[in-house]
Amino acid sequence: MRLLHRASSWRTLFATDDIPDPATLPEVLAPLRDAVQRLGTNPSLAEAKAWQPLLVNALLRLDLPGWRISQLLSDHNDWLYRRSIQLALEEMRGKGWGKPPVGYCILTLGSAARHESLLRPDQDNAMIVADYPDARHDEIDGYFQSLGERFTETLGEAGIPLCQGHVMARWPMWRKRLSEWQEQLRIWTAERRVKRVQQANILFDFHPVHGDASLAEGLRDSVLALVPRAGLFLDEMAALLDETPVALDRFGRIAAKNHEAPHEHALDLKRQGMLPLQNAVRLLALLHGARSVDSRGRLNELVVLGKLDAQAAAVLIAALGRFQGLLLGAQMMALSVGRQPDNWLDLRRLDDAERLLLRHDLQQVRSLVNQAKAAASASHS
Repeated sequence: MRLLHRASSWRTLFATDDIPDPATLPEVLAPLRDAVQRLGTNPSLAEAKAWQPLLVNALLRLDLPGWRISQLLSDHNDWLYRRSIQLALEEMRGKGWGKPPVGYCILTLGSAARHESLLRPDQDNAMIVADYPDARHDEIDGYFQSLGERFTETLGEAGIPLCQGHVMARWPMWRKRLSEWQEQLRIWTAERRVKRVQQANILFDFHPVHGDASLAEGLRDSVLALVPRAGLFLDEMAALLDETPVALDRFGRIAAKNHEAPHEHALDLKRQGMLPLQNAVRLLALLHGARSVDSRGRLNELVVLGKLDAQAAAVLIAALGRFQGLLLGAQMMALSVGRQPDNWLDLRRLDDAERLLLRHDLQQVRSLVNQAKAAASASHS
């Protein structure tokens, strides 16, 4: 099923390979126009990445909600990806590699794929290569290995760090022919193994950022054909929801205790709020065959499929938006005092009403997690 929706004009801001022309931005968008003027017409990738806080500040001045700013940050990161890949291809042509030997598609994964990134993402990416004869493997995979190494290195130098877990197209694990990806999915979903479910969870949120998008659609078809019938695998997906518990105690009060916290009032809102929501929504979406990747889209699609109450979906969409807004504000505050942005929310900065709303949102996420676990169990009972 595909959902029809009216795309926001904001999403065209970084849709092309060119920097937006400030002269085309109306006076009502003066904060954005001024930020684009400060970026200049031909910035380096590092300059473009370092510009993102100015972009966020401009969008905040225009009263855009945190969830929309998160989308636009992700769109800008897509722009950085596309530019780094183009630079890598140009360099390879200059060194005699020629054109890509077969079709391919580069994917972003995780929050980048869901277009829910904030100010300090690292790289999570993969590559699908069109099928080719085994006899040509060294030739063809050598080309795409070089491409993967070059564009990920360029992104790292620009300010999007290499993934410490090696989830990148430069590594064979995350660079495969379409048929190999389909076989990998079959193996991962065939039984209940923690490591396989963890690896699959990384892959399930993917978005084509460059290349032949039909390869990505072919992979998505395989995911939706395999996962809803993989009972034991779904059980383990549900069990892994307990690995990222919501920041509430047994009485439903906010519980921010974490031995890694910088102080006793610090809450890791990404790990103990956003991730439980995103993970539970992913499980429900895969269980019921939803094609959407972003959490908002998945919640809306679950309503259309008759698997989630519309009011409950609206409450969760609002909660996710508030989480994103709180984290974005905390990250901008960190930058203003010379610290690197992170995922810690200082609860002391919330007034009583904000704390009550945060508690309510976390309670709704906990309910969703329980619903997802029950749905996974009921799917093969």
